Amino acid sequence: MENYIIADNFSLLARLMDIHGDNSFKAKSFANAAFQIEKLTVPLQETPHEAIFRIKGIGESTGKSVIEMLNTGQFAALEDYIRKTPPGILEMMRIKGLGPKKIATIWKELEIETLGELLYACNENRLLLLKGFGQKTQDSIRQSIEFFLSNRERFLYAEVESFAEELEKLLQQTFAPAQVAITGAFRRQQPVIDELEFVVALPAEQVADTFKTMEAFTRLDNTEDAIVLQFKEQVKIKVYGVEPAHFAVKLFTTTGSATFLEQFFAHAGPASGGTETTEAAIFEQAGLAYIPPPLREGRANEIARAAVGALPQLVQPADIRGIIHSHSQWSDGLQSLEDMAKAAKAQGFEYLVISDHSRSAFYANGLQPERIIAQHQQIDQLNAELAPFKIFKSIEADILNDGSLDYPDDILRSFDLVIASVHSNLKMTEEKAMARVLKAIANPYTTILGHMTGRLLLSRNGYPLNHEQVIDACVEHGVVIELNAHPRRLDIDWEWIPYALQKGALLSIDPDAHAIAGFADVRYGALAAQKGGLTPNKNLSSFTLAELETFLQARKQAKNI
Repeated sequence: MENYIIADNFSLLARLMDIHGDNSFKAKSFANAAFQIEKLTVPLQETPHEAIFRIKGIGESTGKSVIEMLNTGQFAALEDYIRKTPPGILEMMRIKGLGPKKIATIWKELEIETLGELLYACNENRLLLLKGFGQKTQDSIRQSIEFFLSNRERFLYAEVESFAEELEKLLQQTFAPAQVAITGAFRRQQPVIDELEFVVALPAEQVADTFKTMEAFTRLDNTEDAIVLQFKEQVKIKVYGVEPAHFAVKLFTTTGSATFLEQFFAHAGPASGGTETTEAAIFEQAGLAYIPPPLREGRANEIARAAVGALPQLVQPADIRGIIHSHSQWSDGLQSLEDMAKAAKAQGFEYLVISDHSRSAFYANGLQPERIIAQHQQIDQLNAELAPFKIFKSIEADILNDGSLDYPDDILRSFDLVIASVHSNLKMTEEKAMARVLKAIANPYTTILGHMTGRLLLSRNGYPLNHEQVIDACVEHGVVIELNAHPRRLDIDWEWIPYALQKGALLSIDPDAHAIAGFADVRYGALAAQKGGLTPNKNLSSFTLAELETFLQARKQAKNI
C-alpha cells in the first residue's frame, strides 16, 4: 500500500469523524498524520514497523492504523464510518465548497442525504435558512453539483492510460492470433475519456461469447457490431468485432471524430474505402498524406493540409529540451532546488527554469524579496557546479486583482524570465477577468502567461476569458503562452492551439512540476499539443539551452529591461 493511499485514508477518516460530530481531537490527529505522510519521501511499506512510530505526526493510534493497512490492506475504523454514512454524504465530500461542518449541517438540519436532494434544495433557496450559508455559497454549491453530475463517469487520459495499455495486452492475448487495437477518443489522445474502445478482428458474436467467460467484465449494453462492458469499477469499455478483412477500415472509422470522418468522405467520396488492409492505404487511396490519430478531429483543416502534403511535424515528448515552470522547497515543492536540478540534468534535460511562487501565494510559502536574493545566490552556486547544465532564475508571479504583478519592477528585473499566473479570485466576470489578464500580458516583465484559464479538468471550470483576445495580446506583446502539462490542467486547451499558431504565437509545454516525478508530465503536454498541431520550433521548451538564452536576451533588449 503506497503512502498516498494511507494518507488519503486518514484524511477521509478525519473528515467523516467531523461530519459525525465525533472526537475532534482524534480527528485532528488523523488529519495531521495524513499531512505528514504526504510529505514523506520514503515508502512506509519499506519502513520498519518500529520506526513508523518515530515519524513526526504519527502517534500510538495512527501508527497502529498504518501497520494495519500495510499488513492487511484494510482499515477497519474507516470501513466502520463508511458503513454508517449514507453514500450520498460521501459524494457531497467531493463537492467543492462543502467542508465537513457544512455537510453535517445539511445532513442533520435539512435531512438531506443525496446530491439530487441537495441540488433541489439549492434551487429552492433552502440553504439560505442555515447559519453560515449565504447566496454566494448556495450558488457555488449548486454550480459545483451540476458540474460534478455532468462529469462523474469521465476520466482523465492520464488516469486510464496504464489500464488501457494493460487491457489492450490482455485482449491481444485473449483473442490471439486475431488483431486487436485500441481506438476512439483514447487513440486520438483526448484529455478526457468517456470510454475505452477496441477493435478485434473477429466476428462480433465470437467476441461477445469470449467475454462471457472472462471474470470481472460486466456487460452493460450491445449494438450490432459492438458490446459495451465495464471492468470492475473502471471506465466503460466498448469492443467492436469485425471480420479480419475489414479490420483496418473499422479501426479508421472508429478512430476519427464524426466531424473528421464527414470531412474525409466529402473529400474522398462516400463510396471510398472498404477493401484496404492498412490505414496508410486508406489515406493513399484518398489522395491524402497519412494523418496521425491525434489530428483526426476535423478542427484544423487536417484534410486540406494532408491533400497538399502540408501536415505539421508534430512535437514529440523527446523534443522537450528543458524543464520550464517548476517549484522547489523554496515554496511548495517537494524536493530541494539542488535535487531537482541534478535530477533534470540526469534525465538529459539541458536546463531547469525554477519558478517558485511569489509572495502573495502565502499558502504556498511564496518568496519574499530577501528570500529571492538567497535563492539566486544558490542558483549561481549550482550553475557553477552543474555547468553546462543551467538553472534559470524565474518566478511564478501572481497576477493580482488589478492585473499588476506581485513585485515591483526592480525585483522583476532580477529574473531571467517571469511566468505570470492567476491563482485567486477565479470567479470574476469575463469583463473584469479580461482586463486583469490583458494588463498582466502588457507588463514588459511577463515572459510567459501561465495556465491561461486556471481550469482543473473534471473539477473546476476555467477562468472566463476570450481566448482570441488573449492570444492576440500575447502575440502583440511577445508573451509566450503556456501549455501547462499537468494532466489535470492541459491549459491552454488544445483546441485553441491552431488559432495561436495561425497568429504566430509561441507556446511552451511546461510541467508545473512540484516534485521530480512531475517532470514526466511534459509527455502529457506533448500529447495534448499534438492534437493542436504544435511543432517543436513553436515550443519554447524545445529550444536548446543556447537558443533559450538568445531568445531571453533578445526579448529583454526589445523590452528595454
